[in-house]
Amino acid sequence: MTLRDAVPGDAAEILALIQELADYEELREMCVVTVEDVQSEVFGVNPVAHVLMAEEDGVVAGFALYFFNFSTFLGRRGIYLEDLFVRPEFRGRGIGKGLLLRLKEIATEAGYGRVEWSVLDWNTPSIEFYKSLGATAMDEWTTFRLTLG
Repeated sequence: MTLRDAVPGDAAEILALIQELADYEELREMCVVTVEDVQSEVFGVNPVAHVLMAEEDGVVAGFALYFFNFSTFLGRRGIYLEDLFVRPEFRGRGIGKGLLLRLKEIATEAGYGRVEWSVLDWNTPSIEFYKSLGATAMDEWTTFRLTLG
């Protein structure tokens, strides 16, 4: 397995991975992102998100899309993992674990306070996977959202 930072030429592949994730989560109707959006927001003048690509034998196996957040209680930045996805045919090979551990390394090297993410409550395989890595569920928190536009 090879992990690398995404480059502008990966935009179409990132879009495909996002769409595959939306299919898996049964949320495809909500997935309106375009390749132009990926180009602009990940590789534009002021990128707001970053992507790690996972490859096996030169084939894209998965990705992690993340951005930086800030904890007022810690007084430090953190990483928010927006999406982690490994294509079904590559699961069980340590790719998801590798992506998460690389994010942990990035955060540690930069002196950040934490890496956090959300998971759909019905996604038992992912929940068990995260727990096996020592992640803690934040069950006392409820996520809220204001959707604009």
